[in-house]
Amino acid sequence: MSIWLAQHWAAMRDACRRLATAPLNSLLSLLVIGIALTLPTAGWLLIDNLRALTGDSPGVQQISVFLSLDAGKREIAEIENRLQAGKIGRWRFVAREEALKRLQAAEGMADIVASLPRNPLPDAFVVTPSESQPAELERLAKTFAGWPRVAHVQLDSAWVKRFDALLRLGRLVVMLLGVLFAAALVTITFNTIRLQILAQAAEIEVARLIGATDAYIQRPLHYFGMLQGALGGLCATLLVAVGFHLLTPLVAELTQLYGTNFTLRGLGAGHVAFLAAIGAALGWLGAWISALMHLRRFA
Repeated sequence: MSIWLAQHWAAMRDACRRLATAPLNSLLSLLVIGIALTLPTAGWLLIDNLRALTGDSPGVQQISVFLSLDAGKREIAEIENRLQAGKIGRWRFVAREEALKRLQAAEGMADIVASLPRNPLPDAFVVTPSESQPAELERLAKTFAGWPRVAHVQLDSAWVKRFDALLRLGRLVVMLLGVLFAAALVTITFNTIRLQILAQAAEIEVARLIGATDAYIQRPLHYFGMLQGALGGLCATLLVAVGFHLLTPLVAELTQLYGTNFTLRGLGAGHVAFLAAIGAALGWLGAWISALMHLRRFA
């Protein structure tokens, strides 16, 4: 075991030495890999923030349950008990007097409301479900409509469906970009390892003559690809962090104009580790393919 660990440690040191030998080329390669991982990562984060923003905004994905005008306190209490027992999500009760005051406070509505002989607005419940899928929202709306003393249930299901379809389309585009740039990362590592093999052709031939195995020769190349990919993933997290840092005050200012307090959610520690692992895995794959193909000429 100690010999095996020593061999892997030596391969890792050799990979670090190769990166340090040509710092400019290594930096450019890391930058290219970082950009390749930055675009799909930033797209995924933007979609995730968009869903969070719409979920936190008032009036989005809410169900309004209007009661009949003759609904009394007993019927209101019964609906409250149903909402509490169902654990549907957040909800609030809007009394008809409160709704009339809000309508009267609206611009140009004071004289109209004052001319009404009585309050025409019903009591209502505004429900914000914990589930945001269109099918679940429509199911809840049908359930509310069947409750006693419920006159009307309002849900903009068409808007919710369109928004959900746009999010699914965005996720698909991000996935396609991720696959495309992952292939580009593998290609970059493939060519880098090919150049490493061509530059060290004489050294590899000598190692073959003295009995070096394929695993011994390929191990430093694999570590080089893994290390380059992992560092490229960390470079991508840095680029995404800088971009979101620049966008955060602008987005906060824009959302405040619409009466919403929202802050962009950036990458966490788990995301950083995941990006580094993805970069390392893709780098290893490119190095493995390149070493497998180009070392055959030394067999």
